[in-house]
Amino acid sequence: MSTLNATGLQASQSKALKEREPKPVEQKAIQALKEMYSCKPTQTTFDIYTRDAIFHDPVGIADGAQSIKAQFIALAKIFDRADVARFRVLENPQRLSANTLLVDQDVSYYRSSSTTSPTKTMNSLLTVKLDDAGQIRSHVEEWNHEKTSSSEDGFLGMLNEQRKKATAALTEMLTNMKED
Repeated sequence: MSTLNATGLQASQSKALKEREPKPVEQKAIQALKEMYSCKPTQTTFDIYTRDAIFHDPVGIADGAQSIKAQFIALAKIFDRADVARFRVLENPQRLSANTLLVDQDVSYYRSSSTTSPTKTMNSLLTVKLDDAGQIRSHVEEWNHEKTSSSEDGFLGMLNEQRKKATAALTEMLTNMKED
C-alpha cells in the first residue's frame, strides 16, 4: 500500500512545497473552493465543475457536478460557519500537469455561529485538476496531506471506496429531498 498522496509525495514533502502566486486561469476555481469550504456557496459556485467531475475525500467519492454540489451543501447544513484561516497555493512537483492546482488550507468549522471556538480545525491538501478552460475535472481532499484510501490499496481499500461512494450517493439523495 502506497503512502503517497495525490501529489505523488509523502505528506511531509507536500507540506514543505513552496507557496506560489495563482495563475489567471485558476482564479475562478480558487474563488469557488473558498466559497465551498467557508460553507457559503452561491448559485454559481459549482459551475466551475465539469459535468463528469470527481470529488474524493476521506468521507466520500462524489461522481458528477450535482453530487459534488450536494456534498458541500450538506456541509453547510452541518456547520453554521467555517473560516478558511489559511489558503496557500503551492508549487507543483515536476511530475504533475501544469493544469493541477495544489492548495494547502486550514479550515475552522463552527456548529453554531454564536460560538467563538471552532468545533474542529482541519488542515488539508487539495489537489485540483483543471481542464484547458479552467473547469475542475478532479478534486481530491486529503486531511493533513495524508493519502486518502482507494481501491488501489487492496481489499480494505476497495471496501472503503465502496462505502465512500455510498455515503456520497446518500448525501446527494438526502440533500435533493430537502430541496423538493
